[in-house]
Amino acid sequence: MNKNDFLYRYIHKRMIGVLATFGSNGYPESAVMEFGDTKNLELIFDTLSTARKYKNLRNNPKVAFVIGWEDWTTVQYEGIAMELHGKELAEYKKIMFAKNPDFQKWEKLADMTYFKVTPTWIRYSAMGVTPWEITFSK
Repeated sequence: MNKNDFLYRYIHKRMIGVLATFGSNGYPESAVMEFGDTKNLELIFDTLSTARKYKNLRNNPKVAFVIGWEDWTTVQYEGIAMELHGKELAEYKKIMFAKNPDFQKWEKLADMTYFKVTPTWIRYSAMGVTPWEITFSK
């Protein structure tokens, strides 16, 4: 199995992660998020346009995620977030809803928005083994 397949399987099994964005004051802000994912290692999430993360993303699309943490394993993920619209939005919502149908309960909220994150750097770490296992992608 290649690195990207391994990372996809690891990420796809998880339902939540921690998203970090940059506030207008330059300080990081974090939130626990549900997310969808693609085989290209993109992440998909929703947020209200009134949420501070939405405002942060409009000012600076650079994000970080931490996914996992059980069994001393984790994926650290950095990327660029892009708000989805039109046909691309419909395509990515299908992917997200297939992973977690509960996302649909928020879809009809007037202020709901959706983002896709394209990875720029990913690292898987298994710290419960000796020596630690570290896998990089991108």
